[in-house]
Amino acid sequence: MALRINDIAPDFTAETTQGTIRFHEWIGDNWAVLFSHPKDFTPVCTTELGAVAALEDQFAARGAKVIGLSADKVTDHSKWAEDIKEVGGHEVKYPIIGDHDLNVVKLYDMLPAEEGDSCEGRTAANNAPVRTVFVIGPDKRIKLTLAYPMTTGRNFDEILRVLDSIQLTTKHKVATPANWKQGDDVIITGAVSNDDAAKIFPGFKTVKPYLRTTSQPQ
Repeated sequence: MALRINDIAPDFTAETTQGTIRFHEWIGDNWAVLFSHPKDFTPVCTTELGAVAALEDQFAARGAKVIGLSADKVTDHSKWAEDIKEVGGHEVKYPIIGDHDLNVVKLYDMLPAEEGDSCEGRTAANNAPVRTVFVIGPDKRIKLTLAYPMTTGRNFDEILRVLDSIQLTTKHKVATPANWKQGDDVIITGAVSNDDAAKIFPGFKTVKPYLRTTSQPQ
């Protein structure tokens, strides 16, 4: 069954480059970003893991923990981390899940059950769908999924932007318009009447009866 936004993110126990974790326990009261890879020592993925290493402090500033996954053994991850640091210029300090038995990628519906239970003999092409980003809230529910083709590197600045939007709209009765970024005007949700909007968002603008905008709340 496909995972959807607002579904509970499946819990699991797995080996990582930083020891054994139970996923929900590892998340704790934080936000989490889980991003997956089809195989170690692949070129696009090497640049992506390096990009996240460079941005880890920015995720942490938003109360978000990052964790990678690759359908390979943890021992291979540790060797790969050396290449990632050399290429990207930043040490990988976040954990990378070893999914040698394909348990997690199946649990998260990135590969079907009939794909076997071992990474041995599999190529990156076999594992092509294992290129998904999941943003998970402190409530352990999935807030975002993004799947990328193998030849297109992920834009982690965009994932930070989406995280900013999700956190803002969780706190306030607003939504963010297309191409929104921090500091831009936001949309007042339909759950707020005009009378209440005048109190909560004084000076709001009515673009259309169903589209009301206001300055970003703090």
